[in-house]
Amino acid sequence: MQNFTHTIDGRGESSEAWLDVINPATAEPFAKFPDASRAQLDQAVAAARRAFAGWSRLSFQERREYLGRFAQALREHAEELVPLLVREQGKPLADAKAELALAPRQIERLSSIEIKNEILRDDEHGRVELRYRPLGVVGIITPWNVPIVIAIGRIVQALYTGNTVVQKPSPNTPLTTLRMGEIIRGILPPGVLNIIAGGNDLGPWMTEHAGIDKIAFTGSVATGKKVLVSASSNLKRVTLELGGNDAAIVLDDVDPKAIAPGIFWAAFGNCGQVCMAIKRLYVHERIYEPMCQALADIARSVKVGDGFEPEVKIGPLQNKMQYERVLGILEDTKRQGARILAGGHALSRPGYFIAPTIVADIKEGTRLVDEEPFGPILPVLRYSDIEDAIRRANDTRYGLGGSVWTKDTDRGAEIAARLEVGTAWVNQHCHLEPTVPFGGAKESGLGREYSVVGLKSYMETQVISVAGS
Repeated sequence: MQNFTHTIDGRGESSEAWLDVINPATAEPFAKFPDASRAQLDQAVAAARRAFAGWSRLSFQERREYLGRFAQALREHAEELVPLLVREQGKPLADAKAELALAPRQIERLSSIEIKNEILRDDEHGRVELRYRPLGVVGIITPWNVPIVIAIGRIVQALYTGNTVVQKPSPNTPLTTLRMGEIIRGILPPGVLNIIAGGNDLGPWMTEHAGIDKIAFTGSVATGKKVLVSASSNLKRVTLELGGNDAAIVLDDVDPKAIAPGIFWAAFGNCGQVCMAIKRLYVHERIYEPMCQALADIARSVKVGDGFEPEVKIGPLQNKMQYERVLGILEDTKRQGARILAGGHALSRPGYFIAPTIVADIKEGTRLVDEEPFGPILPVLRYSDIEDAIRRANDTRYGLGGSVWTKDTDRGAEIAARLEVGTAWVNQHCHLEPTVPFGGAKESGLGREYSVVGLKSYMETQVISVAGS
């Protein structure tokens, strides 16, 4: 069995305690990882603090060159990392390859964005300049659904802007991230990037730690609120990318069969375990039944199974807790008398598998519609008036993303602009770019990741005001 270690100050570190990693396709442990102690967290923060002085003085170009070598190392080790990601996360092999291919591209694109000082005034009365300085040590806490890409996005934003990092992966999917830390030890200066894994105590230790200047957290709304409270102890800067209950509105001018694949995979990609996935689908009554049928046909045709099995498109739920939660929502849905058009059951095999489920004739006020299932189940709701559809789509505490599907893209953009979300798409969903800011409205988050907007959130603005002569 491979011996995974933390990366602290450029060195491998073990721990006295070890925790199991479960393969969600078998529901059995297949590896162990070290459970970091509070003392090891202190060591990682101290190492990052020491490294900050030198790293922050480098130019953007110098840091870009380091990050370029980071990207190249990931490419060289992708063949090794992909199967590890499949085993611990459960996603199909093709999806794991795509995630490991996206990570280095993300490094290169984010580190190519220019951040320039701004002259606010330069006249006889003086010169006022707006500059951006790194914050210090950034603590990054990442989830289990897309462990590498989400981690890389936050790590690169922090490092490129001159900060140093302590990063904690989810205890459900720590291995690929720990191995990534081992790979880059000789690439980045010691202490610049520290990766430590642990159980449920490690996250709170980080958010309250006096030596950490910012927390970048991706996860649930409930945990995000706890992070915000804990981080207030020393007024840490905080970026929160939290859950969503994204609504998609389908207008009556579309061909249901033509758009069904795009909608289906925006809802069921990664087994529905995507914060910005479509989780509520509002369809005009004129095309409601054809749309339901088109989605159900796809759901019944998709192969579900272990990520290493040929032609598998949807893997298991990642962990037992999430699996049981989705099953609970499914049972509640059946009690409501909704129509189950496809799926509606767990697979009769080891692991956390649930058949892709399409639900019709369900309304607001049910768990499936009001909560975020974070699994392979999609409710399809009927509407007759677009104003009613917009109102219902916005009637939620979430506000991460939303979309409108129509042949009239101008009208679609007008409707999309009325959705109370951080990102509103037209004829697409889940589309992200490193150069475009992403984040949530309402309780779906605080701040933005990616683009120059996201990069600046890892920096402190400083005004330099010089009196005129």
